[in-house]
Amino acid sequence: MPSSVPIINRELSWLSFNERVLQEAECKDVPVLERLKFLGIYSNNLDEFFRVRIATVKRMMDFDKRAKQELGFSPAKVMDAIQAKLKILQKKYTKAYENIIKELEKENIFFLNETQLDKEQGEFVKKYFQEKVRLEIFPIMLDKAKEFPTLLDASIYLAIRFSKNKSKETHYALIEVPTASVSRFLVLPSKKDKQYILFLDDVIRYNLKSVFQIYDFDKIEAYTIKFTRDAELDVDNDVSLTFMESMEMSLKKRKSADALRFVYDAQMPKDFQNYLIKKMELDNKVQLYAGARYHNFKDFIKFPTLGKTHLLNPVQQHIPHPDLEKARSILEKMKTKDILLYYPYHSFDYFLDLLREAAIDPNVSHIRCTLYRVASNSHVVKSLITALHNGKDVTVFIELRARFDEEANIDWATILREAGAHVITGIAGLKVHSKVCLITRREKGQKIYYGCIGTGNLHEKTARIYTDAQLFTCNQLVTKEARQIFSFFEKNYSVPKFSQLMVAPFNLRSKLNTLINREIRHAKAGKKAEIFLKLNNLVDEEVIEKLYAASKAGVKIRMIVRGICSLVPGMPGYSENIEAISIVDKFLEHTRIFVFHNDGKPELFIGSADLMTRNLDHRIEVVLPILDDKIKKQLLQIMELQWKDNVKARVFNETQSNVFKQKAGGERTLRSQDAIYDFWKELSTGKKKK
Repeated sequence: MPSSVPIINRELSWLSFNERVLQEAECKDVPVLERLKFLGIYSNNLDEFFRVRIATVKRMMDFDKRAKQELGFSPAKVMDAIQAKLKILQKKYTKAYENIIKELEKENIFFLNETQLDKEQGEFVKKYFQEKVRLEIFPIMLDKAKEFPTLLDASIYLAIRFSKNKSKETHYALIEVPTASVSRFLVLPSKKDKQYILFLDDVIRYNLKSVFQIYDFDKIEAYTIKFTRDAELDVDNDVSLTFMESMEMSLKKRKSADALRFVYDAQMPKDFQNYLIKKMELDNKVQLYAGARYHNFKDFIKFPTLGKTHLLNPVQQHIPHPDLEKARSILEKMKTKDILLYYPYHSFDYFLDLLREAAIDPNVSHIRCTLYRVASNSHVVKSLITALHNGKDVTVFIELRARFDEEANIDWATILREAGAHVITGIAGLKVHSKVCLITRREKGQKIYYGCIGTGNLHEKTARIYTDAQLFTCNQLVTKEARQIFSFFEKNYSVPKFSQLMVAPFNLRSKLNTLINREIRHAKAGKKAEIFLKLNNLVDEEVIEKLYAASKAGVKIRMIVRGICSLVPGMPGYSENIEAISIVDKFLEHTRIFVFHNDGKPELFIGSADLMTRNLDHRIEVVLPILDDKIKKQLLQIMELQWKDNVKARVFNETQSNVFKQKAGGERTLRSQDAIYDFWKELSTGKKKK
């Protein structure tokens, strides 16, 4: 049903989030090579937006009138607003890119194209092509092909045309630029302290004559093109198929899914464009975009450092955790107290060390964990396989529907199953997004459970660039309930009951309502009432309505929302008592923390769930209470540091204009990610930063 309260459309709010990423690429205080990476992140985000969200809106447009009645907005109007916003962002992106190129040139770093190479550079490029690139390219002759090949939406292609003047003979070809196997950027030999970069696209362009040397031609042209396809998966419910088989079939279908966007080089001649459009049989539903010479700027995420450390953020060393750094046994330490790790300030190695210890401990009988996204060379998986070799039982839930990681997760599921693990890969109607690891140990004839529950994936790469909290606990009230989650994975008909944990879709929504209602009661009774939330996304309309009700009752609400925020703060009659900010900085803010004042006895929770309908109703999410007063205090201090950020915080408003938070008079400059690093360092060393 349409909402009766002010709601910002999620798609437009998401574009506002990506604009905050673009702001980092624009910011001159950010080292220039980091700004280039932010361009890559922005580009990658936008590709995903087209593949998922634009695809969804386009499907809704087919039922525009009915969708308007059901959803309260017109998908067609939303699409118009999206397109208008994208035009603005594209201009900002182009300007940011041009400014970065100028900054790089000041640092003696120059991008060249194939027409700008001198003789020496040309020979270098020819040699590189022969040794590294030639065997990775497979030209398709379009004028000879029976049908146009299926273009992958993660790839870029060179559309090529060559002709002979006298005979007027023309040929068309297509080459996939092999960025999966060869770096997108070739660093040419330096000259007089100047460094030169050539795109892989231009390496191929420079060598096209040798690629097509069997043809006689006078002119050859090459223009970059790319496709974006609908990435939503339609999983077959055929009972004769396993869930993994259904997923594999769906992934095959994704490769040939409906085209959403066709991007081409704006310099491509019109007749060449028309040839491709006709050949590809594109209809008017496919959006045509005249782009720049180069596409897939997501590759800037992996741009070479060139030895220019001063153009990058300083490397921050992990801070030793005082409880774990010299611990002989992490399990023994967990028995005595709860331990909080806060990535990337702490090292993920502590968790890997725990798994390694569990793998060789003779008293450990079973290791259970959920895997949503897994590193490409996963030490987590290697540790689980080691445990299997050492006679431990290992149960792993691997979510096959982790968007864009589906194929990798199918592979991991196969590897673990072949190694002897009990692998669970699907629950009908539910995606498993929780971040839980549970170790069972026999002690004095009893089973004791050791748990690691947090906000981030068990993924050593993202643990270096995402902020996430993870609690190591041996509190049996908590860990026995975590055990129930794994029982549910195995017996879906048995609905678990929880008193300590908040677990979606069982009790998370109802418990959140209870906690908010308590603050409302306190406010109405004249008591201090506050809610403090840190999230990735706030979209669920029922939750938003409840927060509006709390604001009307006098509850003070503060929110730190990295991404989508459909709630409108500071709106008369609805949200006068609500303030919200977003922080986008060098680390991706991924931690989810919920704080309820509770009449001066704060209750604090961390977990995997955002406040989105999908998280609350259609996923297994685990949110746990922080019971240790010391840890509670640490997290509250971190939240306050983030709230005081006046360098990288943007203030949410009705227009989501991404205005930076202004420093109040007499207020010191505070960049929260740096302040949090100092905070943990002080706790580790006992020495306060001067």
